[in-house]
Amino acid sequence: MSTSFDHYFNEELHEECGVFGVFSDGTINPAYACYNGLLALQHRGQESCGIAVSDEGVVDYYKNMGLVSEVFNNDILDSLQGQMGISHVRYSTAGGSVLENAQPLVMRYVKGTLAVAHNGNLTNAVEIRRELEQRGAIFQTTIDSEVICYLIARARLT
Repeated sequence: MSTSFDHYFNEELHEECGVFGVFSDGTINPAYACYNGLLALQHRGQESCGIAVSDEGVVDYYKNMGLVSEVFNNDILDSLQGQMGISHVRYSTAGGSVLENAQPLVMRYVKGTLAVAHNGNLTNAVEIRRELEQRGAIFQTTIDSEVICYLIARARLT
């Protein structure tokens, strides 16, 4: 006899993405803090990872496919200088497993640069994406997080 309790423990493990962010007063390096945060969140996604840092509006980032310890090294982390950082480990819930879909997404637009790390699913992403494409938006990824970037950028322009 199977109970819902048995079903819970026999289900296959499905994780989501992991997001970590930090703002530094100068006492810590945000890139290294994000790296350590991602190591702690590695169980949430093993597909790809990335870190974006910002210093006075200038955003620098690095992302790639693979595990955190394989993607980042001291040279890369030392090159990411900033006062704040966001980072992401990915488990695909929307979009394919390709570098273009790795996060954080970094988008440049007329008001500056926007970096977004998103965990979850935008339930109406297909409809919003279609509407944005009909208005001329060009998408570089197949993930719903890019739709969020466009919506934020559009809201900041009004």
